[in-house]
Amino acid sequence: MMMNLFSTFDPSTSILSLSINWMSTFMGLMIIPMSFWFIPTRSSILWINIINILHKEFKTLLGSFNHKGSTILFISLFSFILFNNFMGLFPYIYTSTSHMSLTLSLAMPLWFSFMLFGWINHTQHMFAHLVPQGTPALLMPFMVCIETISNIIRPGTLAVRLAANMIAGHLLLTLLGNTGPSMNSYLISILLITQMLLLTLEFAVSIIQSYVFAILSTLYSSEVI
Repeated sequence: MMMNLFSTFDPSTSILSLSINWMSTFMGLMIIPMSFWFIPTRSSILWINIINILHKEFKTLLGSFNHKGSTILFISLFSFILFNNFMGLFPYIYTSTSHMSLTLSLAMPLWFSFMLFGWINHTQHMFAHLVPQGTPALLMPFMVCIETISNIIRPGTLAVRLAANMIAGHLLLTLLGNTGPSMNSYLISILLITQMLLLTLEFAVSIIQSYVFAILSTLYSSEVI
């Protein structure tokens, strides 16, 4: 029984006392047919084209930091988030990307490794980055504080943005779905159409949020050089 509306997103799913909260992360790998890995199908060709487009974009954003294979990290990050977002669109499947424990686990190590690399290898540049060019001398201490805080909260903003967007759409679908039993047949037909449109929107949000997370991670990495 739900204690409140947001308890829908609590990681408490279990069968026979076995926790299956994160099964949606691995379920897709179990249902993909073996032929997908060996024979070039239309879906695999489409996915390869998407990867090539992402590779070119990430390569441009990384600039001089672009070494051979450096875009693989961000393409893998995009693929992982997109896969989990899509799995969350199925009914009664726990959306792992709606929980801060997963989104923070993705954002924090990335941000920490970028900061560690930048401060160890490009210390002078990192100090210079705290004061934007053209800042008056009187405002420099304030700009250092502002830039430091903005750098520190970056993993939090990445994690919250992804989790909040995934929660918001599912929450709206749940709210509308709970009104169904009290409606007549005419209003239920309108509700179904609305739910289908919202599900289409959630499909787009799943792609956009995966892309935004990967792009922002790429931009953060390009700033440490």
